[in-house]
Amino acid sequence: MTGGGPSAAALHAHAPHALAANPLDRVGTRRGDAEWVAARMADPASRFVPFWRGRNLVRFDNNVPAAVLLEASALPPLHQPPALLGLDGERAVFAVDLTPLESPLPQSVGEFEDLWRVGGMMRAEDAALLGHAKALMHWQARHRFCGVCGAACLPEQAGHVLRCTGCGTSHFPRTDPAVIMLVTHGDRALLARSKRFRDVRVFSTLAGFVEPGESLEEAVAREVLEEAGVPVASVRYHSSQPWPFPASVMLGFRAEALDDAITLGDDELVEAGWFSRETLREPEGFSLPPPFSIARRLIEDWMAA
Repeated sequence: MTGGGPSAAALHAHAPHALAANPLDRVGTRRGDAEWVAARMADPASRFVPFWRGRNLVRFDNNVPAAVLLEASALPPLHQPPALLGLDGERAVFAVDLTPLESPLPQSVGEFEDLWRVGGMMRAEDAALLGHAKALMHWQARHRFCGVCGAACLPEQAGHVLRCTGCGTSHFPRTDPAVIMLVTHGDRALLARSKRFRDVRVFSTLAGFVEPGESLEEAVAREVLEEAGVPVASVRYHSSQPWPFPASVMLGFRAEALDDAITLGDDELVEAGWFSRETLREPEGFSLPPPFSIARRLIEDWMAA
């Protein structure tokens, strides 16, 4: 990169992505120690992160949301054991899914909110913690039965393994890799509006899931060609962001277009176009992705270069 501006890596190092500032030590080596985990669950100092029907528990202070962590005594009877998230210093932190309950907690404790709506307004550590809990609870809820034989699965390893009660297969938390890329051609960047934003003009970077037997660089090139008809080269890694909506990790890239002709292809996009830095600094008639997203970081790092 020329011009003396900060590199993308340097910018990322000084400002971690939202949802990527998890304060916990995940203590993966202790999850199999059932006695240690049980002692942590019984410890009055331990805290629990409630999750309910896709939402996290938060409390608003002057309209600013904060994560709510509860003592064990504040929890209702649980339908499944808590899952260990990690240690905050010496204090254990667990996630608990209260989804089976109609009214899990009194309103005075906090409100269950969609992390997509409130995550960008929270402290980075709070957002990352809630994202961690959300991803793990979502996986447990969607993998209650074995994909091999269909029998019920039970949690082991402090909630990080689901063991089939029929054939004994161990199932591990799933994270789906997705590439997200800012494609440039000279002094312009390729942005598009997806069908998800049919009623609002939000323009963002292109993105898509990695397919079996495909490298990340191949996925970048394929997705851009499929969605916008633009061939690319010089694919370069930028950074990554956990994205628990519901269970992805966004792998950010930069790429250069070989030409600027756009042909919308696979019905993913409503419209696409090339945008200059000046146009993006003062958007008129459209908006950019939310500030806590890696899509916005890719755009802003390019604008600052």
